[in-house]
Parts: sequence; C-alpha cells; structure tokens
Amino acid sequence: MRDGLITPVAEPGTGHSPTGTGVHRIDGRVKVTGQARYAAEWRTPGLAYAVAVNSTIARGRIVRFRLDAALAVPGVLQVITHENRPHMRSLAFFYKDMTAPGGSPFRPLYDDVVRYSGQPVALVVAETFEAARDAAARLVVEYLQEGHQTELMAHLHQSRQPKPLKAGFSPPPKDKGDPQAAFNAAPCQVNAHYYSGTEHHNPMELFASTVILNGTGHYTIYDKTQGSQNSRWYVSRVFGIPRRKVTVRNTYVGGAFGAGLRPQYQLALAMMAAIVLKRSVRVVMTRHQMFTFGHRPETSQHLKLAADRDGVLRAIWHEAIAETSRIEDYVEVVVNWSGQLYACDNVHLSYRLVPLDQYTPIDMRAPGAAHGMHALEVAMDELSYEIGIDPLELRLKNYAHSNPVDGKPFSSKALRECYALGAERFGWAFRPPEPRARREAHEWIGWGMATGQWDAMQMPARAQAVLHADGPLVVSSAATDIGTGTYTVMAMIAAESLGLPLERVTFQLGDSNLPFAPIEGGSSHVTSVGSAVDGACGKLRKQLLVLAQREDDSPFRGLTLGQVQFVDSGLQVRGATATHVSLDDLLHGAGKGSVEARYLLVPNMFKKRRFTRATHSAVFVEVRVDEELGTVRVMRVVSAIAAGRILNPIAARSQIIGGVVWGIGAALHEHSEMDHRFGRFMNHDLAQYHLSVNADIHDIEVVFAPEDDRVVSALGAKGVGEIGLVGVAAAICNAIFHATGKRVRNTPMTPDKVMN
Repeated sequence: MRDGLITPVAEPGTGHSPTGTGVHRIDGRVKVTGQARYAAEWRTPGLAYAVAVNSTIARGRIVRFRLDAALAVPGVLQVITHENRPHMRSLAFFYKDMTAPGGSPFRPLYDDVVRYSGQPVALVVAETFEAARDAAARLVVEYLQEGHQTELMAHLHQSRQPKPLKAGFSPPPKDKGDPQAAFNAAPCQVNAHYYSGTEHHNPMELFASTVILNGTGHYTIYDKTQGSQNSRWYVSRVFGIPRRKVTVRNTYVGGAFGAGLRPQYQLALAMMAAIVLKRSVRVVMTRHQMFTFGHRPETSQHLKLAADRDGVLRAIWHEAIAETSRIEDYVEVVVNWSGQLYACDNVHLSYRLVPLDQYTPIDMRAPGAAHGMHALEVAMDELSYEIGIDPLELRLKNYAHSNPVDGKPFSSKALRECYALGAERFGWAFRPPEPRARREAHEWIGWGMATGQWDAMQMPARAQAVLHADGPLVVSSAATDIGTGTYTVMAMIAAESLGLPLERVTFQLGDSNLPFAPIEGGSSHVTSVGSAVDGACGKLRKQLLVLAQREDDSPFRGLTLGQVQFVDSGLQVRGATATHVSLDDLLHGAGKGSVEARYLLVPNMFKKRRFTRATHSAVFVEVRVDEELGTVRVMRVVSAIAAGRILNPIAARSQIIGGVVWGIGAALHEHSEMDHRFGRFMNHDLAQYHLSVNADIHDIEVVFAPEDDRVVSALGAKGVGEIGLVGVAAAICNAIFHATGKRVRNTPMTPDKVMN
C-alpha cells in the first residue's frame, strides 16, 4: 500500500514469468474483492457532493437563473454558475490539454453562451449527494434560444478543410498519379457512399473527480482519466495553481476507450467547488451526462475503386466528411489507410469537416480507422463480386510490400501470415462463391472477411526502478491501466530483465508525481512505458554487474552484460550455473540496501520515420440472417493479428476479444440517436443505447502471427488495443451480403436496413 493506495502485486508462487508466456492479471484479486478504489470511491472527512445542471437548448444564451427552490433544499451549500465561479484563466490557450485539437477548448461555466445541448451551466453543492441531486432538479435556467445545426448529412455542402493541429494526425497526402482518369478507363468499378453514425464510449465507470483539500492548500484529485499528468496540467493552467500543489491519481480506471484522453468537465467543476468552499468535493456524472461530451464523430464517405478484370487495382478514390464542433477542429485519420494498405498507382484521398452545434468529438477506440477501414474493406468486397474473384484473393493480388504512397518499407508486416492463419482456422477454402448459397431453416448463412490496420506508435516516457535487498523490485511510471493489463505486463518486463520471480516485482502507476508517462492511448503504452521500464532495469543490470566485479577474484571480472545472465534472482556467467550469486548477496556485500536507476525513453524518430509502422489483422466472420425479421447473428469470428512480439498472450487475447465484441456492436447495435429539432441525443442510457450483450456473442478465436519488430520498440512489441476492432464491422457487412445478396453501406446495420 502506498499513501493509502493499494498497489497490486503478484501472489506468492507465481514464479519467474518471462515475456511471451501467459500471465493472469496481478490486479485481478484487488478488483474482484472490491479493494480497488476508483475515482468516486475515495472518502475523506467533510466531503461535499456536487451535481451538474445541463442545458436544455443547443445554442443560445443564459438569461437568468432561478435559484430559490434549489437553495431551499436542506443541506445545500452553494450553487455555482458563470456569475460566481472562482477565477479562471481567460485565454483559451490555458484550457488546452496535451491532446487538444486545433481551436478553442470548451470552458465550463465560463460565460453565458450555450454551445451545445447538455452543456453544464450550473453546479449544485451540498452536504449529501441526494440533496445536491434534488436541488439540481429544482434549479430553473431561462435561455434566449438561437437556431442550431446538428445534422451532418444536411450540411455536407458546408464542409471545409480542417486545421490539422492534433497530435498523431496526418493530413491526407497529395494525389498519386491520375486517379480520375484511371478510374474512368478501368473495366471494373465500384462507386458507393458509406455512412457511420455517432457512437458513445459508455465505459462501466462513470466519469468522476474527488478533490481532497488538505490543511496546507494541496489538492489531491482522484480522477477518471487516461493520463494523470494531463489532468494535473489542465487544472494547474486553468486555475493558475502551481503544479506542486496538485496531485492527480488514477490508480484504477474502469474503462475509458478514449473518452478519458482529455479532461472532462466534471474535473473543472469539482475544482471550482473545492476552491469556492475551501473543502473537499466530489462530482460524479450520471449515465445521461456521459452523453454530454465527446463521441465518435458521425462520418460520410465516398469510395471509388477501379481494377482490371484480373483484379489488379488501378484507382483508389476515398473522400470523407466528418462532424466537428464550432469551437475546435477535431480530426482523425480516416482516409489515409486507403493509400497504405493496397498497391495502387493512382490514389486520391480527401478529408473535410462540418462544424456543428455539438461538443467536440473525441478519440474512440481505433479513431478514424474504425470507419475509414470499414468503408475501404466493404468497397473491396464489392469489387471482388464485380470482378468475380474471391475476396481474399483480391487482397492478396494487391498486397503492398511497401507503403504505396511514399515507398517506405514496413518496419514489419506479417499480414500475409494473418491471411493464411485466419483462412485456415476459419475454413475459408470451403466458402461457396455466390451469395444466398446456404440456408438453414429460416436463416441465410454467409461468410465475410476484411483486413485491419492500425498505427504502431512509440512516445517518450520515463521509468524508475529500485531494487531493495531482501525486498521487492519497485518500478514506477505515471502510466495508466484502463483495463488493458498494464500492471501485469510492466511487472513481467521488469521481472524478466533482472531474472526475478514476478511476485517480487511491484509496478506503481496512476500518480502524477511518478516519472513522466504519455497518456494511455493509441495502443502505445507497452512500446513506450514498457521500453522505459526495460531501459531502467537495463541500467540496474549494469550497476549490479559492476558490484559483482568488485573483487579481484570475481568470475565476472572483465565480462560484459552480453556474457552474463540474470536468472533465478541472481547473476551468473552465461551458461555457468556454478558462478551464480544472488542479487541480495551482491547488495549486502557492497553494503547497499538498494540500488536504483531512472531511464528516459526518447524514440529515435530519425530511424522510425524511414519506415511505415503498423499493426495488421485479417478478420473472418460467419453470420446468420433471419429471412423474415432481418436480425443478424454473428456465429463465428476468427481474428488473426500481427502486432509484433506478444508479451502477455492472455491479456493480448482478451484485448482482441474485447475489440471484436465492440466491432459487433458497431456493426449491428451502437448508434447515438439525435433529435435534430432539439439538437439532443435521445437514447442516453444503457437501456436505449444498444450494446452487444452475452446473447450476441458466440465463438471468437484469436490467433497471433509470429512477428518481431525492433524498429517500433526494443522489446519487439507493438500494441493490440485498437487492432482487434478494426475490420470487424466490415467483415460482418461482407458476410451479410454473402448470406442475403443485400449490401448495407450504413452502420449500424439494423434489421430495418437489412430488410429494406
């Protein structure tokens, strides 16, 4: 336990668990026994509770507040609005967090302007949550309403080029060749439009912030976030508080999927209340309020593919138009994948935005690729039928050995192996070529497949490692575990580096005071933080070897690290077990209670930019479609993944299964429905927002293609968080067509669309 925080450790008897073997979560026990505390579960004496009041209009101004009824509720302490909020910085620059796109970020309770429906306009603070909630329901806000625009498809003509000021975003490259002429000249063509509806993240844990103020004026904040240091940065800048007076902790996060990349408004509201009342305060969003901030943007796409009759691609034309807010240009990579995945000499890619009266969209698992790759892979399936060639054969015929846009080689690419492994496991060779070929009772049976691709990123990170004599190896970094298994894999990396049993390693994360870590997103934590952990332990190895060489008759004298090995909690000459000396004895002999090292990982971008770095997948799906009802059941999924070295196969498999489940939801269920008369999302709870449930999930098989990528990371690993989702919805769409002969180009593919 560290400062009241429960730090998970492996249980005794786990033994030495090197990377590449399956290890169950070391944080599993504290979670299932309820010992793990989340942002809304921290208590402190004198804690006040606050509930946000949200706007009921999409655009306009606040005229006045009627507070009497709210203030009359017993236990109410204060109602905070833009009229009495504490001092906040005026420049939009100070509200930009580490992942903010171009534009002016939303400023909670800053002024009387209403920019979207659901915007927080007041905060009721009380001695109890029940009193705050009751008072919030009694508060009345009068507005001067203005006309609003929230419908993307009605305003496509207003699209414009974005301001591409967002980390990780690359604008579409310039045209390659003459795509229009090549399209016109080709004998086989596909020309279609695709639509992806809005989705919301809906993690199990509601967004919450508990601000604990101590007697010295220090704020300790337990925040639902994917980056503790990002939240601290935001709070410090917005309220002008020195960073040394703010600590943000996110030791456990109950899912986030991108929603926690940016600080959400409950954090600012909780800080306002703590500053005004000079006491500790908690703000927890309701499930309804979880629909009042970022979401996956609604997107319209136009794809044209052209090929010769033998299946060789001659032209790729991919244009996308997505929504953003009036105040920021949210951007994501939607069309660029079409220029990377298949060999083609003529490529046109375009990406534009339509500003609407909504909250700024936010990254959602596999942002951009989830719908950009969907449109491409459905179009490729359509082209395969137009030509009369097997969908897998078409992809293999146009396989890109290097990046078609810039000619860069891939750092590694085992996509061919994914195709082969996935097809064999699925039995693709037995697929009947024509649609509507198989039926059982009232259901048509169809098979479909699709390709997936996602970036393989690495970002700067720091880690510290401290080896205690007769004690644990404590490794720390301000990383985040959003359910991906960060605690476990970091401990595995450290244990392997020093030859220790896993139960002797503790990995500390989720505290802004720990060494710097990037925000947990983009499938980059293992390559970034993991490499920093490996680097810190590598420096310990050097120190320990020096200690072992201190005696004149030491068998380690004159040896390099490559000539020794760390195994069985000790050091020995490689291959010579008789020379083994325990690490504890080394420390005791040198009179040291511990040794420590810090390591800063700075990616070698000069080297990395010479390559295209990506993960890949091949997804094979079987569906059954009810002829009378149009309902779709996904019966089998085989997902073949190429993501570098798989350090923990158990956790990686779980990540891919989660991505597949989400892909099924995106394909068939998930859609945030908006009533454009009010500019408001209407199905804002888990009863009406349809997610995949147990009855929707059947057989899912995951297979990993052997791959080792030392360009992406010294560990040879890439990330698996996103790649499991990409391609799943497209494979389902293609299977529906194979089952029914009906092509559905809009997601989600609900029964009314399948039946139409």
